[in-house]
Amino acid sequence: MKNNWQKLAEKSLAQKGIAREDALAVLRAGEGEILELLAAAWRLRREAFGKKINLHVIQNARSGACSENCGFCSQSASAGPGAASYPLRSVEEILAGARKASDMGAVKYCIVTSGRAPAEETVRTMCAVAEKIRAAGITLSLCVSLGLATGEQLRWLAASGVNRYNHNLETSRQFFPRVCSTHSYEDRVATIRLAKAAGLEVCCGGIIGLGESLEDRVDLALAPRELDVDSIPVNFFNPRPGTPLEKTPRLPALDALRALAMFRFVNPRKDIRAAGGREECLGPLQPLALYAANSIFTEGYLTTPGQGYARDMDMIGRLGFEVASIEA
Repeated sequence: MKNNWQKLAEKSLAQKGIAREDALAVLRAGEGEILELLAAAWRLRREAFGKKINLHVIQNARSGACSENCGFCSQSASAGPGAASYPLRSVEEILAGARKASDMGAVKYCIVTSGRAPAEETVRTMCAVAEKIRAAGITLSLCVSLGLATGEQLRWLAASGVNRYNHNLETSRQFFPRVCSTHSYEDRVATIRLAKAAGLEVCCGGIIGLGESLEDRVDLALAPRELDVDSIPVNFFNPRPGTPLEKTPRLPALDALRALAMFRFVNPRKDIRAAGGREECLGPLQPLALYAANSIFTEGYLTTPGQGYARDMDMIGRLGFEVASIEA
């Protein structure tokens, strides 16, 4: 019998998310049901965010030379040469990126460094950036992603004016050992809990299309709900040359749309981002992602370019959506 996606949307609103078996049903929706599925996801997204789109801008503040062996990452120890490698950028360079992000109308400025865990120098640099952003009156919410930080480091960041910490789970607990062995899924969960305890908002999502099962995708959507995070980036794996997963087939566009809808049904009122790989994975279907997701990265990602700010703004405008302001 055909699924009634609008009734599932009502269930999601009433229960603050759907159960595992219903989430699996979303991922198994037939091709002829995709538009109805997205219409139901849009109902949830509109209820929480209206027509607003949150813009996020990434600053890759240190690239390459990472000790970890995450099989999907071109900056990891398991990857061959290819990704740019450079040391930690200066406070002024990172601050310049914040000014540019603010000028573009971004609500979040996301500073990312490669590596397992932050050194004291890295944390002090982020604290200095946060203080200078506040002193300059730049109206941005500041998010940093530095790896497996300690509770003390996270408290320093919060005290300096950092708003949010990003630490993705990447995939399900069960599948994680197949993509990384130099640290554990539990290490990542511990960092997320420490960030929450430090008073920071938390951004936590992952990557789909690594070769995981539908059950793994559902578990990845359920975990941020259980951890009560604030924002969930959904990345679509874009295989990188020289990495152990470089020959992984690209995720079909309809599977990506099913996944975004499923994340929305599971987390109806959370910020859900169509993140890295959306251009390559979704192709001409990319605008449909915004009926489930309410935020995007613009101006590129850590090691790959996006379609660019101008094209992102054109896409948002043609859909009749609006860029959210920092007050939203």
